Parts: sequence; C-alpha cells; structure tokens
Amino acid sequence: MSWQQRIDLALTARRESAQFRQRRINQQGGGRQIRIEGRDYLNFAANDYLGLSQDPSIIDAWQRGAGRYGVGAGGSGHVTGYHQAHAALEERLAHWLGFSRALLFISGFAANQAIIAAMMAKNDVIYADKLSHASLLEAAALSPATLRRFAHNQPDALSKLFAKPAVGEALVVTEGVFSMDGDSAPLAALQDITRLHGGWLMVDDAHGVGIVGEEGRGSCWQQKIRPELLVVTFGKAFGVSGAAVLCQNDTADYLLQFARHLVYSTAMPPAQAYALDAALSRIREVDDLRERLQKNIRHFRQGARERGLALSPSATAIQPLIVGDERRALTLADALRQQGCWVTAIRPPTVPPGTARLRITLSAAHQAEDIQRLLEVLHVAGGQ
Repeated sequence: MSWQQRIDLALTARRESAQFRQRRINQQGGGRQIRIEGRDYLNFAANDYLGLSQDPSIIDAWQRGAGRYGVGAGGSGHVTGYHQAHAALEERLAHWLGFSRALLFISGFAANQAIIAAMMAKNDVIYADKLSHASLLEAAALSPATLRRFAHNQPDALSKLFAKPAVGEALVVTEGVFSMDGDSAPLAALQDITRLHGGWLMVDDAHGVGIVGEEGRGSCWQQKIRPELLVVTFGKAFGVSGAAVLCQNDTADYLLQFARHLVYSTAMPPAQAYALDAALSRIREVDDLRERLQKNIRHFRQGARERGLALSPSATAIQPLIVGDERRALTLADALRQQGCWVTAIRPPTVPPGTARLRITLSAAHQAEDIQRLLEVLHVAGGQ
C-alpha cells in the first residue's frame, strides 16, 4: 500500500463513520460570542469558564510584557529562554497551590507527555482511569511501563488492579474534572489506595483549577489532598494557554534533567508568563465570577430537566448531552448553529463508541438570556 492509498483509506473511513474533523475560522472573540464565517454566535463550546480571555487587565499585562520582554523567549529555558517573568510565575503558582516547585510548560498535552516519558521505566505500572485525557493515555501507551486502566471513578477497581503482581514503581493517573463528562474524580479515595501500595498519584486538573476550591485552587485543594504530581493548565479558567507541573524540589530537579519537552523546546514567551501572572491575580479574587458560573450551571440544568433533556450528572461547567449516534450528534450541532448557538459535536475516538455527544460548556460571561436561548433551541432541535 502506498502512502497516498493509506491516507485515502484513513480519510474515507473517517468520513463514512461521521468522525471526520474540520476546523472553522473564528474571526473575532473567544468568550461569550464568536464570529464564524461572518456570522455571530453565542459560544457554548469554549473552555473559557470565567471569561478571562477577554479580561482587560490580562490583555494589558500581555501587552506590557511584550513591551518589556519582546514576543518570544529566544530559546529553551535551559539556554537563554528562562526569564524573570517565568521564575516569578512559577514561584507564585507553587505558593498558591501548596507545593515546593512549579515548572512551566507550553501546553497541558506537553506537560502530561513529558512527565510520563521522564518518570516511567520498564517494569513500572501506570494505573489510569479509563476516561483519562488522550495526552495521558497516549503517553502511558508509548512508555516502557505497563498500562492498566481502571473503571472510571471506581476506587475499588483500582484496588483490584493493585492486587495483581507488579515489580516496579506505580503511578496512578486521573483527572480532577473530566473534560468530556464534567464529573469529578474521588481523589481522596484514590490517594489513600495509591499510598497504601507505595505508589505516586498524578492529577491533571485542567478543568478544575480556577473554578473549585478556595480562591479557585482546584480539585486537590477542595478534596484536601496533595498528589505527588499536579498538572494545571492555563487555557481554561485562566483564559490564556500553557501549563504547569506542581511537585516537590527533587522531582522538579529530576524533570529539569530528563523531561525532554522542557529541555528541547523553546520556552513559553515571557510576555505570556507576565499575562498569566495577572490572570492568577484575577483567579484568586473573582469569587463573584465563580458564583456567577455556578448560577449559570444551575439555571441550565434546571431548565434542561423541565424540558426533559437527558444531561449527564455533571455539576461543572461541562454539560454533556449524550446522543449516542455520530450523525445524530452532528445534525443536532448543526441545528443549534442555525439558530445562533455554537455547540460542538464530540464523537469517537475522542469519546467511547456509542457515546457521541454535544459538549455544552458554560461560562461566567454568559447572561441569563443566553442560557434561556440555548435551552429553547435545544428543546426544539431535540424534538426534530
């Protein structure tokens, strides 16, 4: 089979199964409203949970940072790319979340891949929640360690896996808030089991940090645990992009030696770190935005119940409406867009077969009339 035949077959299979992905150009905005192909939509597909991507103080900080540092880091952090803005942000993050150290990464995907690639060796075992993010599961599958997946959010299932013989070190991997289902992991129970068996716990809290816990400190803080490895990302509640790994001093020094994504990548632009520092300040003070988000979630879920919409049991900004069939999910998403509501259809392989869905995300930036409009459009589209 030639390269072209391989590509053609793969693309044909994706199209025939209604799993073909396409990008659309967003011409303006990233918060409450977006403009796609010349038309304005209410945006119910972004992860900008607090609306901070449009916050004037954060935008101003990025501009001031660019004026001071320029628009790029100029190299890897191991060469000349580690700037004062990076160091200041790392120090503030570590203090805020109760860890010795923080290390900045260009994305959450890179952070998850880097940790697992650097930490795991032959004979080690990774115990991963079966619905963990693709970056975690892919890194685990590519590592020399053995991957064992436990039933979603089931501590007893993890205990049963630990009962199987293993020689090396154990790393338990989960998310704080799951990106496709919006439910939260039982972190305290998972940590107890992990420590009982001498393992380490790694939590990706991309969708929890900034939203839950005191000052938005996230899922681990809320559940009163401190894992050995915590990943937080800045493309959701922070409204920017990038990520950080929180850990203790020796672990940070180890990652600085062996995490290839750090060693061989150009560092995050220092202007971005400067903006993220401003975003952190906003995150810590915006209890009103967190309460507004919770109010919007309650409004949406109550309205959905009244209209007979079968939502997943999520109390977070991620509100999945499970459809099942891929084509049906695409049809519903298109019907909503026709009525001015931008919602994304999520299909396999991103989610398990038979669980195609509309992934509805809510923001503190949404107004009550926005939520009402979405509910009305969903009710009509669902009856077609």
